Amino acid sequence: MNELEAPTLRTQTAPDGATWVELTGDWNLRSLSPRLRRLREQLEGIADTAGWDLCRVSALDHAGALLLWRAWGRHWADPVRLRPEHRRLFEHLAQAPEVARLHRETRRPSPLELLGYHVLSLIDNIGGLLDLLGRAALGALLYVRHARRIPWVQISANIYHTGTQALAITALVGLLVGVVLSYLSAQQLRTFGADIYIVNLLGVAIIRELGPVLAAILVAGRSGSAMTAQLGVMRVTQELDAMMVMGISPTLRLVVPKMIALGIAMPLIILWTDAVSLIGGMVAAHAKLGITYHYFLVNLPQSVPIANLWLGLSKGVVFGLFIALIACHFGLRVKPNAISLGEGTTASVVTSITAVILIDAMFAVMFSDVGSFQ
Repeated sequence: MNELEAPTLRTQTAPDGATWVELTGDWNLRSLSPRLRRLREQLEGIADTAGWDLCRVSALDHAGALLLWRAWGRHWADPVRLRPEHRRLFEHLAQAPEVARLHRETRRPSPLELLGYHVLSLIDNIGGLLDLLGRAALGALLYVRHARRIPWVQISANIYHTGTQALAITALVGLLVGVVLSYLSAQQLRTFGADIYIVNLLGVAIIRELGPVLAAILVAGRSGSAMTAQLGVMRVTQELDAMMVMGISPTLRLVVPKMIALGIAMPLIILWTDAVSLIGGMVAAHAKLGITYHYFLVNLPQSVPIANLWLGLSKGVVFGLFIALIACHFGLRVKPNAISLGEGTTASVVTSITAVILIDAMFAVMFSDVGSFQ
């Protein structure tokens, strides 16, 4: 193996008074690494008017060429002498102007630019949601006209994944919420001697508001994120592109079954969450106020109008459809990289929870007179 020759440079003055920089040795990565800082300082101290003589350079690679190219101000030195095999390295650098811009700092956008970006992104997402909603509605109409084409297997599988597998977490959270709400309400009602009204308070609060909203938020965080991740992975692995090449619509085969399944599963999850929450509240009311289970169960239907239950279940259908729609929207917009997949999943969960709260507020305003106390 040949011994490396240390890279050196020296300045000489020609008989005509011109200044030349003569380079010798091996100007490759292996030789430059231990001497890089010293050579950079020497190159920075050389005037731009000097000529360059590289004819005595034994070896030159891209590392050495890039070091000299930067010393020349990222353009050809004039004059310069070098071997033909070395000239190709500098010609390659001259044809790649983006290399010269890698070190530049990116300008930070102004607050007004950030606001405009977020507004345009919001408008784009709303347009995408409406477009996906329209295509899903057309797909649902197609299934209505051709019932034999309904993908019962996909719908059943989605009901299992989004509904059955979510029963444990919704039951746990519902039970704890019922116990906490009952204990806190009991302390205030006992102060005013209104212990018996805890049945009314728990019934309306859980059946009308807390049960549907809590169940929807849990499903959005659990099942909605799973839907987005599933479609995002299919985008990354190009499965969605393969489906479209084979003439299979992702909207019909993936989006519509998920929306139908979650629209069916959400009311059942809400009913389950309400029941568990009321059981927790009933147990806490018995322990805190001494209200018997028989009294609680007998007075609950009399204290809470049945319209509250139907209102909560109706909200569940809307929650399920919008959670699935938003999850599929962000899943289909994932780009084929891991960063976009994470960002899409996060945006899906945040948007779904926000949509749940907004829809619940709209229901509260539009149906404020429905299911009032008797």
